[in-house]
Amino acid sequence: MTVHATPEPAAHQGVALGSSFYAAMRILPRPQREAMFQVYSFCRFVDDIADSDRPREQRVAELQQWRDDIAALYRGAPPPRLADYQDSLRTFGLKREDFEAIIDGMEMDVDADIRAPDEATLDLYCDRVASAVGRLSVRIFGLPEADGIELSHHLGRALQLTNILRDIDEDAGIGRLYLPSELLHKAGITATDPRVVAAHPALPSVCAPLVERALTHFAAADKVMNRNPRRLVKAPRIMGKYYYAILQLLIARGFAAPRAPVKLGKASKIAILLQYAIV
Repeated sequence: MTVHATPEPAAHQGVALGSSFYAAMRILPRPQREAMFQVYSFCRFVDDIADSDRPREQRVAELQQWRDDIAALYRGAPPPRLADYQDSLRTFGLKREDFEAIIDGMEMDVDADIRAPDEATLDLYCDRVASAVGRLSVRIFGLPEADGIELSHHLGRALQLTNILRDIDEDAGIGRLYLPSELLHKAGITATDPRVVAAHPALPSVCAPLVERALTHFAAADKVMNRNPRRLVKAPRIMGKYYYAILQLLIARGFAAPRAPVKLGKASKIAILLQYAIV
């Protein structure tokens, strides 16, 4: 994998990355920006494998090749597609286990289409596909260890829960349902067919606790960012504000079917970028 100078937005459920990621990262100093685009590219490639329509066995093998390549990278013998990563590993102390956790998260989507996971499985998924990305990122941003881990925990889950709430219909279209079984059962929904659940009249009562959970994680992430210098948290702050704005649009729209797609407009993105990019 090579670093893309101008990476295209990612379109996926897994990692909370895309055009908002690109806008937030391009404001960083060059060494940090290049390291973040390496993380972005890695996530993009493994996520595209998970979301492809190739046979499961092939996708498992492709993810295993990435796992082998990461292992080779940390042995000091990277394959060509990871050769540029060596400087970032040394400069920012990126952890092998975080790259591997992201692959583990992608494998959760490959082993079987996720349908109504229990709460523990959903949280593990969020940790792997989102908070692990955060743990790599905060090292690049230069946050203190403890605050970086805490920020990754909360902001990663806030972003991923927002993704899940935004993409209910899109996910149902590819046979996936990330809403937890405990909340479905509490709402009286016994079906696990994603399309049936997406059309169920009780769906708003399933989404409401996830909205509150996401808001709680956003608030906790803000507390961490507020006690750190603005220059260290401007990129995660921009990402957080983008996704918080999306969550507010979802709240205003509601979750009863039919649901119109929600997208943050360009003007809103520019306003957030201007407010937080300048230190």
